[in-house]
Amino acid sequence: MAKATFGAGCFWHPQHVFDQLKGISMTFVGYMGGTKSDPSYEEVCSGSTGHVEVVQLEYDPDKISYESLLDVLWKIHDPTQLNRQGPDYGTQYRSVIFFHDSEQEQIARSSIKGLVDAKKFKNDIVTAIEPAAKFWMGEDYHQKYFARMNRS
Repeated sequence: MAKATFGAGCFWHPQHVFDQLKGISMTFVGYMGGTKSDPSYEEVCSGSTGHVEVVQLEYDPDKISYESLLDVLWKIHDPTQLNRQGPDYGTQYRSVIFFHDSEQEQIARSSIKGLVDAKKFKNDIVTAIEPAAKFWMGEDYHQKYFARMNRS
């Protein structure tokens, strides 16, 4: 199994989308990229910790490629919006790819270059590419939230 970690706005919807893909064994929502140890949702939402709301995936690269995961990422959020997605704004909602190894970094950079070269978006892509940091698991009530709310 391999890991992938993406920031694409509020983490509820990305988790739900990635959960539907063949080759994904587990998804978790949480926080990455900040300065405070074990941040709470309220602290992250304040914008004071530097963390991003992320979805972390465990996937089988023999069943789904990292490139395919990025293709989904580009479809489920707007990589041209700086520090916001839809009604959510702040650095905690920034668009970011946290790479877990040099191959993921290269694939992410190549994917963005391909989007730019193909002029897929009218505005500049602002998605950051950063090394994965400590992943802090989100609170239980955030895990699979979108799926639970849509069952009601």
